[in-house]
Amino acid sequence: MPRPMLYYDDEDGDVSPDSVGFVEDDHPLQLHGNRELAAQAVKLLQVPDRSGDASFASSTTDMDVPIYVRGPSSRNLGHKGLNGRLLFAIIASAFGSAFQHGYNTGVVNAPQTLIENWIRSVISERNGGAIVEKSQVTLIWAVAVAIFCFGGMIGGLMTGIVAEKFGRKGGLLVSNSLVVVSSLLQGVSKMYSSYELIIIGRFLIGINSGLNAGLAPMYLAEISPMNLRGSVGTVYQLVVTISILVSQILGLDYILGTPDKWPVLLALIIVPGIFMFVTLPFCPESPKYTLINRKKDIEAEKGLQWLRGTLEVHDEMDEMRAENEAMKVIPRVTLREMLSNPMLKIPLGISVMIMLCQQLSGINAVMFFSTKIFEMAQMSPDGAKYATLGMGSLNVIMTLTSLFLVELSGRKTLLLIGFSAMFIDTVLLTIALMFVTTYVWVSYLAIIFVMVFVVAFAVGPGSIPWFLVSELFNSSARPLATSIAVGVNWTANFVVGLGFLPLQEILGSNVFLIFVVLLGLFVLYVYKKVPETKNKTLEEIQMFFRQESYK
Repeated sequence: MPRPMLYYDDEDGDVSPDSVGFVEDDHPLQLHGNRELAAQAVKLLQVPDRSGDASFASSTTDMDVPIYVRGPSSRNLGHKGLNGRLLFAIIASAFGSAFQHGYNTGVVNAPQTLIENWIRSVISERNGGAIVEKSQVTLIWAVAVAIFCFGGMIGGLMTGIVAEKFGRKGGLLVSNSLVVVSSLLQGVSKMYSSYELIIIGRFLIGINSGLNAGLAPMYLAEISPMNLRGSVGTVYQLVVTISILVSQILGLDYILGTPDKWPVLLALIIVPGIFMFVTLPFCPESPKYTLINRKKDIEAEKGLQWLRGTLEVHDEMDEMRAENEAMKVIPRVTLREMLSNPMLKIPLGISVMIMLCQQLSGINAVMFFSTKIFEMAQMSPDGAKYATLGMGSLNVIMTLTSLFLVELSGRKTLLLIGFSAMFIDTVLLTIALMFVTTYVWVSYLAIIFVMVFVVAFAVGPGSIPWFLVSELFNSSARPLATSIAVGVNWTANFVVGLGFLPLQEILGSNVFLIFVVLLGLFVLYVYKKVPETKNKTLEEIQMFFRQESYK
C-alpha cells in the first residue's frame, strides 16, 4: 500500500504541504526511513497537493463524466501575461485571415462606377459594339458583389471539416492557398477582358474568408491564456475594421481608384496572404488540437511552452489532459447530437442567435444611409468620402478600445451595453430622418446618431460573436458548432445584402423601424439567455448549461 510523502517548503512560511507524492512500502526510500531524501524526491517531481479536490462534472453531455478537478491554484489557471511569441502568433494568424474578410467586404465600393463602365465596354466589344442595357451591367455587378457572401457561406459551413482534418493553424494555411488563386484571377481580369474572372476570384476569396472567420477565432481562443481570451478574440474584428478602412483609403480616386489601377486594388489581397505563408509556419498548432485530436502530449506541451514563453505550463496541460480524458468516454459529437442533446443544443442556440443579432442589428443599413445623410448635411462629394473614412477610423478606435473593455467588463455586459445603445440610437435616428429634409440642422444630429451607432456596435456586438462560440464548447464540439454559427452569420449577411435595398425602396428611412424592433428583442435575449464567460473555465460554463437543461 503506497503511503503519502509530503514536502514542506520552510521558506514560504506556509504550514500546508507544498507537494505530495506516494511511495510504495517496499521502496528503498520507505525501507531505510530516509524521509529527507524522499521529501526531496517529491519536491523534484513537482506534484501539487490536490487533497480534497475530488468531484464530478460534465464536459459535453449530461452524462456523469469524471473531470480531474484542478487544485487550489485552479482559479489562477492560465493567468499569464502577453509575451512576444504569443503576440507573434496572434498577428500571424489574425492579420492574414481577418484582413481578407474586411478588405474584400469594402474594396468593391469605391471603384464600383469604374468597374461597371469596364463591364459595359467588355460586353459591347463581345457583341460588336452593341448598346448594353444598364440592367445587364447592374446584374453582373450585383453577382460579383454578392458571390463573396455566398462563398463565405460555403467556407463557413466547411470550417468543422477543415479544422478536424488539417487543424486550426493547418486549416488557415490550406485556406490561404485560395488567396493566391483569387488574387491572380482578379489581377489579370482587365488584361484578358473577362469580368468572369472577377466573379470566380471573389467566390474563392469568399470561401477563404468564410473559413478564416471560423478557424482564426478558434485558433486565437485555444492559444490564449484564460485571462486574455476575450481580448485576443477581439483582435479578429479589430483587423476586420482596419482592413475595411484600408480598402476605403486605397480606393480613393487619387490612389488606386482609377481606370488603370483598380485591378491592382483587387489583387492586393496577395500581400496579407504572403505574410501568413511567411509567418504562421513558425507558430505551433493549437496545443488543444495537438493533444486531443492528434494525441501528441509532448508536442502539445512544447507548443504551449512556446506560446507562454515559459516551461511552467503544468496547470494548463492538466486542464487539457482532463478534457481529453473526459472525451474518451463520450461518443463523437454529430450534427444529430448537437441538435438534440440539451447540453449542446443550448449553447448552439446562443451562438447562432448572437451571430444573427450581429448581422440583423442594422449596421449595414446605417453604413448604407451614412453617405446619403452626409449629402443631406450639404457636404460635398469629397467631404462625404472623408466623412465615411472618419466613420471607419472611429470603428477601428472603438474596436481597439473594446479589446481592453472585454476583460474588464465581460462579454455579456458589453453585448447588453452595445445592443441597448444601438436600440436607443436607432429610435432617435429614425425620428431625425423624418425631419432631415425639413430642417438642415437635423441632418447634423443624424450624423451624430450614425457615429454613436458605430461606436455602440464596435464596443461589443461587432467583435464578441466571433469568439464567443469557441468559449461555449469544448474541443470535440467546437469545430461543428463553429461551422454552424459562422455559416449562419454569412447566410444572414447574404440575405440582408439582397433584401435591404428592396425594403429601403419601399419604406425609405422608415426601414429603421424594423431594426428598432429587432434590437429590442436582441437586448431581451442577451439579458435572459447569454451567460457571462469572462474568466470562467470550460467546466464552469458547462455547469451553467447543465443547470439550464434541467429547467
